[in-house]
Amino acid sequence: MGIDIKIPIGLMFTILGLLLTVYGFFTRLDSTLYERSLGINVNLWSGLLMLFFGLIMMFFGLLSRKSKSS
Repeated sequence: MGIDIKIPIGLMFTILGLLLTVYGFFTRLDSTLYERSLGINVNLWSGLLMLFFGLIMMFFGLLSRKSKSS
């Protein structure tokens, strides 16, 4: 019986990614905020990547949980 940490890690990345995506979406028109990053909305893009990674981790965690119970 091993410890499966895919679901908690996926949940953490999903929540943080969702927060960053929402913040990046609402601040997308503020050019002074993204002046240091050459005009790239880093919050939005990193939030989307974290959200995607978290959902993938949760999917694989739930998939392995279902295969163990069968």
